Amino acid sequence: MTDKTSNQMWGGRFAAGPDAIMEAINASIGFDQRMAAQDIAGSRAHAAMLAKAGIISDSDAEAIRKGLLTVLSEIEAGTFEFSTALEDIHMNVEARLKDIIGEPAGRLHTGRSRNDQVATDFRLWVRDQLDAAETGLLALIRALLAQAEAGAGWVMPGFTHLQTAQPVTWGHHMMAYVEMFGRDLSRVRDARARMNESPLGAAALAGTGFPIDRDMTAADLGFDRPMANSLDAVSARDFALEFLNVASISAMHLSRFAEELVIWSSAQFRFVTLSDRFSTGSSIMPQKKNPDAAELIRAKIGRIFGANVALMMVMKGLPLAYSKDMQEDKEQVFDAADNWMLALAAMEGMVRDMQANVPALEAAASAGFSTATDLADWLVRETGLPFRDAHHVTGALVAMAEQKGCDLPDLSLEDMKSVSDSITDGVYDVLGVHKSVASRMSYGGTAPEQVRAQVARWNEVLG
Repeated sequence: MTDKTSNQMWGGRFAAGPDAIMEAINASIGFDQRMAAQDIAGSRAHAAMLAKAGIISDSDAEAIRKGLLTVLSEIEAGTFEFSTALEDIHMNVEARLKDIIGEPAGRLHTGRSRNDQVATDFRLWVRDQLDAAETGLLALIRALLAQAEAGAGWVMPGFTHLQTAQPVTWGHHMMAYVEMFGRDLSRVRDARARMNESPLGAAALAGTGFPIDRDMTAADLGFDRPMANSLDAVSARDFALEFLNVASISAMHLSRFAEELVIWSSAQFRFVTLSDRFSTGSSIMPQKKNPDAAELIRAKIGRIFGANVALMMVMKGLPLAYSKDMQEDKEQVFDAADNWMLALAAMEGMVRDMQANVPALEAAASAGFSTATDLADWLVRETGLPFRDAHHVTGALVAMAEQKGCDLPDLSLEDMKSVSDSITDGVYDVLGVHKSVASRMSYGGTAPEQVRAQVARWNEVLG
């Protein structure tokens, strides 16, 4: 088959022939240039260690240090010219370093490989993203705490199956998400601690014969220690998978809250008003105010879930140590990180700006026989009925109220006694929604006093 025929099969994009195809599939500079700062930090630490160990001269190390800073400034200024022919960020930086300082640049790669270099760069990059996620989660948690404190006593319906269940407080609902995002924060910190080991110095896969000091480079780069096995150091990507796992769980929490905000901001619910900063209008319907930020959070989460699955598929069949498949470990992590950080920031902004419609919340809380459980509990406490019997009596009273078109507190005592002679007028003490939530004083319950206690606990934890 001629090159011309082959090129026609591949299409016009690769008209230059197989060499262009190989360059396109092999190059990663189009995306891994995002790790430029981490790559240069790793190289500076490596060069300083090589000099201290007597492997390269101090003058060469100083030339490398200054040259790398020049390269970094060019990249940050946007004047650096990235080359696909040089494949990746590591070779692009090294080639430019050679242009700047000449022969000493060739000594930088002593005692290391691109395998441990990329593993170090990627680990540093993911660690930075975990730090950014911690910042984002803390900001979101504080926004939720502010809402919870303001609305500790506001009554709203609690739902199961999206059906009115029992009255709860706005603050209690906000604190549920504080707990969820608090666990996300814990997972972020756990993941960071677990992945904070340095692959640098593992070389290609077996270590190196040069007398390098891996503890020095690990400390310089902020790692707790060097990784203990060179095969594992260059082939492990579970730190990236754990990042995606943590991101996926957090994204799921964001999506659940986003769904609630979409529902709550609808004309049918009117529980909240989202600010104009996080809403848009309709091009044809002037009355519309669409919760676009919440909807986009809900949609973007799929990209994070997809990235998690994609990297699992890349890694699942790879023998030790390094395979070129692992070049496909970054794009999905980069994309997931971008979308997670954006979703966290957008949700934090929506939470800070949103206004609860307190009258609508209370009206909804009072509807749907939300105090039926309080009635059943009262029958157990005050009349000695077994709970199952009390449940039956309450069900009959709910049916009566439905037939009369009223709520439970609107039934007369005579009506109630027609179902159970043991009911007294004391029952009305528990049938109001405010009385209902105030009675839920068990630890973690919805009572305003409990909500305020949980807010205080979290404020103390966060400092």
